[in-house]
Amino acid sequence: MRNAGPGSAGELARLVGAGGVVVLSGAGLSTESGIPDYRGPTGRGRRAEPMTYQKFAGSAEARQRYWARSHVGWREINRAAPNAGHQAVAELEGHGLVEAIITQNVDGLHQAAGARRVTELHGGLDRVVCLGCRERSPRADLDLRLRAANPGWEATAHQFNPDGDAVLPDEHVAAFRVVNCDGCDGLLKPDVIFFGENVPRPRVDLCFAQVATARSLLVLGSSLTVRSGYRFVARAAALGIPIAIVNQEETAGDDLALIRLDAPLGPTLTAVVDATPVGEASAPRARS
Repeated sequence: MRNAGPGSAGELARLVGAGGVVVLSGAGLSTESGIPDYRGPTGRGRRAEPMTYQKFAGSAEARQRYWARSHVGWREINRAAPNAGHQAVAELEGHGLVEAIITQNVDGLHQAAGARRVTELHGGLDRVVCLGCRERSPRADLDLRLRAANPGWEATAHQFNPDGDAVLPDEHVAAFRVVNCDGCDGLLKPDVIFFGENVPRPRVDLCFAQVATARSLLVLGSSLTVRSGYRFVARAAALGIPIAIVNQEETAGDDLALIRLDAPLGPTLTAVVDATPVGEASAPRARS
C-alpha cells in the first residue's frame, strides 16, 4: 500500500464511517491539552533525556532525580483535561465505529474522555508499581506520601515532557526525599515502560490481534519514529489494511498510508465526527 497523497477530512470520515477502526495514538494527540510532545511542534528546542530502566533501578541518585522531577511534572499531567481530539475518538467508539484504541501515551486522557477499549501500550502515570513485591497502587497515594516526606519543598517547572519529567534546578533535586513501598520497603517505579524495558508480550500480542481484525488503522499524533508504534502500522500494511495518519509534520509511516493529513488533531477529528453519517443518527456523548 503506497501513499495516495494528501487526503481530506471528508475522505477520512468515509473510511472511519465504515467502522472496524483501530486507533493508534501518540503524544501529538495530547498537545491541545497542554501536554507537550517529543518530536512535533511543541517538542522543538526542548532537550529530552529519558530515564532508562537500568539507570533507575541501579542508582539512588537517578531515582531521586526522577521522582523530584516527576513529582512536579505529575501535577501538570494530572490537571490536564481531554481535548476535542480525545472526545472525538470517544464519540466514535460510542457510535460503534472504533473497535479498539492503542495508545502510546501515559496520560490517561482517552479514558478521561470516556473511551473504554483502551490499551495503554506504555502503561499509565496514574499508577505506581513496587519492584520488590510488584504491588500496584494509585499515583495519588504516592503523591500524598511524597508531600508528607518533603514538607516545605516547592519547585516550579516551566518545561516538562509527555512522561511528566519536569526540568528542575539541581538544588531542588538534591533536597528531595524519596519514599519506598510502605509494604515491603521495595523501590517504587511509575507503572510505565522506561527506555531499556520491554512492553509485556501479552500486551503486544493483544495489540497485534486488534490490528489484524481491523478494517482500518487510524494513527493520531504519532511520528512513528520508535518501533513500539511503527510495528503496528507495518503489520497493517502487510495485511493490506488501509492506514490513515493525522499528524502535524511527517511520520515514518507516511509511505504506507492511504490517507495522510498534516493538520491539528482536535478540529480535524471533530470534523470527522460531524461528517460521519452515523454521527447524525446516534446520540453523541456529552462533551466534558
